[in-house]
Amino acid sequence: MELTTVWFVLIAVLWTGYLVLEGFDFGVGMLLGLLPKKGDKERERRVMINTIGPVWDGNEVWLLTAGGAMFAAFPEWYATLFSGFYLPLFLILIALIVRVVAFEWRGKINDDRWRTWADRALIFGSWLPSVLWGVAFANIVRGVELDADHQYVGGFFALLNPFALLGGAVTTLIFLTHGAIFLALKSDGDIRRRAGDFAARSSVVTLVVAGAWAIWAQLAYSDNAWTWAAVAVAAVALVLVVLATRARREGQAFVASAVAIVGAVVLIFGSLFPDVMPAFDPANSLTVDNASSTDYTLTVMTWVAVVLTPLVLLYQGWTYWVFRKRLTTDHIPAHTGLTFRRDEPAAVAAGSSGEGSGTIEA
Repeated sequence: MELTTVWFVLIAVLWTGYLVLEGFDFGVGMLLGLLPKKGDKERERRVMINTIGPVWDGNEVWLLTAGGAMFAAFPEWYATLFSGFYLPLFLILIALIVRVVAFEWRGKINDDRWRTWADRALIFGSWLPSVLWGVAFANIVRGVELDADHQYVGGFFALLNPFALLGGAVTTLIFLTHGAIFLALKSDGDIRRRAGDFAARSSVVTLVVAGAWAIWAQLAYSDNAWTWAAVAVAAVALVLVVLATRARREGQAFVASAVAIVGAVVLIFGSLFPDVMPAFDPANSLTVDNASSTDYTLTVMTWVAVVLTPLVLLYQGWTYWVFRKRLTTDHIPAHTGLTFRRDEPAAVAAGSSGEGSGTIEA
């Protein structure tokens, strides 16, 4: 197997890891606005955030690695994709930054308004990438308008075609279901029950919408007959998700939803090969050959990947093992963050009036 093909497969693996792991992160974030009940919303939201709290930043590393591998192995692909899809990818970046800030700063201030805005940022930072990643990948599968210099010339609104918008709906639904299953797997009590109920309902819709998109993609945009196998695997996995969520078998449901995402990625990359970014005019398409780096670069990258990848997988697996237990509202302590109120120095507060210390609003 040529190194260009090896790195095409490895990049597909990196995107698979990102979508499987970050997918349930996005799902839990989206569910912050849907699952918590009135009266105990704050504690329940803290449970939900804590289910992904130890792992969300590690999951995002898969995106950085996938992007870095694309840049190093297929620089032409990276340049065309990130320049042509600049606006949607920029919006994804903004959403991810907002999401990171909300995760890190939510507990710093003990104030209900502060936490409300942080929750809104988490919800926004989860919904927007979930939709836009699907739109982006669907457009890559469909093909885009590239000129002879491999520059995208189609414009932003050309990306908002029916096939791509349906792709955005598919990723959103899959992540919602995947996140609800993960939440049911990692929590207990009332949250677990409501997350399981949500997953049982959303899995049916996900099966229908994802199945329609996969068949459309295979019939219209795939020249490789073997990718029907990926469609079949994803379909069977989604059926198992429906059955497992109804039976409240969270572990089986989570594995099945992960397999469905793997099947979707195999369909996407299998439909592309040997292209990495097909054009409406096949003569302008980027392929694994005309978009790749030199053999020397790919060889060095391969040895680095062989040495470091097992270490990363072991460390991340250990992280999930350490934080494997379920959470409930009983595990949530009282808030310990700062407040917007501050005590005045006693000497200043006393002043000429002789009054004791007081507080003012910042």
